[in-house]
Amino acid sequence: MLKPICWWFALLLALSVPATAHARKIKTQVAPVYPEIMKRNYMGGTVKLLIKISPDGRVTEARAIGGHPMLIAPATEAVKQWKYEPGTEQTITTIEIRFDPTHQ
Repeated sequence: MLKPICWWFALLLALSVPATAHARKIKTQVAPVYPEIMKRNYMGGTVKLLIKISPDGRVTEARAIGGHPMLIAPATEAVKQWKYEPGTEQTITTIEIRFDPTHQ
């Protein structure tokens, strides 16, 4: 019998590996709203999200696992509106949303 620490490690490993075997293309991508105060002050950053994609291609969950606190909400709200190609099962993967004040 595996010790509980082994189960947690196995779960963490499974969730941290992007679902490359089940990768699906984005059909509809909504751009996040850049917070005005950050844009004015030329502040950028990257938000890393763990997302769940349903078999029909909807993003059913988006959870921040890293990034500037002022960028997390706009990134999460935008990604929840994305649509992916349909698949045979739920997909869990990580994505990064970059906010670059020089390209906005």
